[in-house]
Amino acid sequence: MEEQKGVKRLSPNAYRVLEPGETYTPYVPADREIAEISLRSVTIGLIMAVIFTAAAAYLGLKIGQVFEAAIPIAILAVGLAGMFSPRSTISENVIIQSIGSASGVVVAGMIFTLPAIFILDLELQFYQTFLAALLGGFLGILFIIPLRQYFVFEQHGHLPFPEGTAITEVLVTGESGGEQAKVLVKAAIIGGIYDFCVATFGLWREVASTRVVPALEAVADRAKLVVKVNVGAAVMGLGYIIGIKYASIICAGSFVSWLVLIPSIWYFGRYIDVPIGGAELPLADMTAEEIFSNYVRHIGIGGIAMAGILGILKNSKIIVQAFTLGFKELFTGKHVASAVRTDRDIGMATVIAGIVLTLVAVFAFFGFGVVDNWRIAGIALAVVGVISFLFTTVAARAIAIVGVNPVSGMTLMTLILSSVILVAAGLSGPAGMLSALIIGGVVCTALSTAGAFISDLKVGYWLGSTPRNQERYKFLGIIVSALCVTGVLILLNKVYGFTGPKALAAPQANAMAAVIRTLMAETAAPWFLYLAGIFMALILELVHISPLAFALGMYLPIELNTPLLVGGIISYLVATRSTSDEVNTKRRERGTLIASGFIAGGALMGVISALLALPGWSETLHTGIAERPIGEVLSVVCFVGLCIYLFYDAKRGASERTGG
Repeated sequence: MEEQKGVKRLSPNAYRVLEPGETYTPYVPADREIAEISLRSVTIGLIMAVIFTAAAAYLGLKIGQVFEAAIPIAILAVGLAGMFSPRSTISENVIIQSIGSASGVVVAGMIFTLPAIFILDLELQFYQTFLAALLGGFLGILFIIPLRQYFVFEQHGHLPFPEGTAITEVLVTGESGGEQAKVLVKAAIIGGIYDFCVATFGLWREVASTRVVPALEAVADRAKLVVKVNVGAAVMGLGYIIGIKYASIICAGSFVSWLVLIPSIWYFGRYIDVPIGGAELPLADMTAEEIFSNYVRHIGIGGIAMAGILGILKNSKIIVQAFTLGFKELFTGKHVASAVRTDRDIGMATVIAGIVLTLVAVFAFFGFGVVDNWRIAGIALAVVGVISFLFTTVAARAIAIVGVNPVSGMTLMTLILSSVILVAAGLSGPAGMLSALIIGGVVCTALSTAGAFISDLKVGYWLGSTPRNQERYKFLGIIVSALCVTGVLILLNKVYGFTGPKALAAPQANAMAAVIRTLMAETAAPWFLYLAGIFMALILELVHISPLAFALGMYLPIELNTPLLVGGIISYLVATRSTSDEVNTKRRERGTLIASGFIAGGALMGVISALLALPGWSETLHTGIAERPIGEVLSVVCFVGLCIYLFYDAKRGASERTGG
């Protein structure tokens, strides 16, 4: 742990690869124990889970905007810490954040899928929603625990964990104060106001594209060549923390999609005057964005799926060791806990027993509560178990690399596979659609939970929490969030509904409903595009390029990837301008603090912007400048200014002359 002028900070090697024989000392050293699990930390965490579950579900279904709860909860935990005597410890704040953040993952798992049941005019019971969320969340936790050692410890410094970094910096700065607090708070204010001006006041566009130039607009229309960039402070901050290596790979995947595949598909398809591949429009009439969503994105989904299988194969030794240890504990009754407090997990025997019991519960749930057919229940069990297990590594690695979990793509793949299998097994129509969507809900929640929880565990690793405590109380957060999201979902359906002129938007669920309706009728799926993505991932693996990072780039919209590259370039420039390694390190660390402030400020103001959108206040506050041509020009100018600020303020971390 580094101390400067009495201010505690993370160790200098917190974010870099360790040298041979070097160890990382967390903020709270392993040989020191402070308050971690307490009545106030658990109570506040559960209150946060209830509040943010209700808010996230309502906002996600009402305006189609799902916010990540982890960072706002961390900020609130820091703010509440001083209200108690004695003050809440940083380890208590970790528990508050870990319990409370269960809200966002459960909401993401549910609102992507289960509202489609109402949209398709099917019947959904309270217990079905609750058990789908509960069992999915439990599987996500249990499948990720055996991988904690690999992702959190063995990959230290190799994986950036951008969101986890931001949460860690918020908690450390709130605890330590000093100059670092000023840097973080100033960056959070700048980033928050910047993103608020875009989302609420519409002073400039959130996404700038090459269409702003008339000549390039013609190229976009005639050749389907277009490049976009999200000018948000939070997204660029993520890019800084991710770094140049992964940002380049992600952006390369995006460039292949938008600069190679989309123009090529249009070049050959412009002469076809009938819709193909399940699309609603002929290729000749499609924009670049429509070609991406109807065709190219599926290649990315195939690549993500293959990356999951490759991840399991790469980590097979670790997984086998973990489960072998678990079976030994199970049959001998002896649990050997790690001597190091910060390396103690729930016993592997308990984890294996938990997985078995949860899967048995999944089987019973489908047999008694969904289809009343044990053969179909067995199929549902196989799909849920296999896909949740395979894609756990995808969710964990995606969060560790880019801070974004491609859960919608993996859920879409789950829905397609389960629909095809169920139809082949003789189950179609309303019963088949209901079964497929509930399978999708369980898997979606499992993967959403797994991705977010590995980030929680990394935060705990940096700060010196006990993993076993995080793991045990995450289950409690899932239970409360599952109950809350179930009530909110059914209430919103009764009050607003998901169909009709005044219905809730629920964009993801509407997309899933359309997919299910088509598959149950024709079992049509873009299998060859998925296959292309699979081969692409294998080729990338052969040349030692991360197939998941590349496939994520192909899957995510280009406007979310280009600012990652910008942030990565700034990070590289900040950390390489000096001939002194010490100066470069201090500058990079200050830049990480600023980038974390951007992310925290953007996340917090994003929640406020979304809340203002509910009663329609944002329409009154919106200036309309963003919709004018000047709005796009302003977005470029403001984004460049933000990048310049990050670069030069980060360089203030140390001077060439003094090295400090």
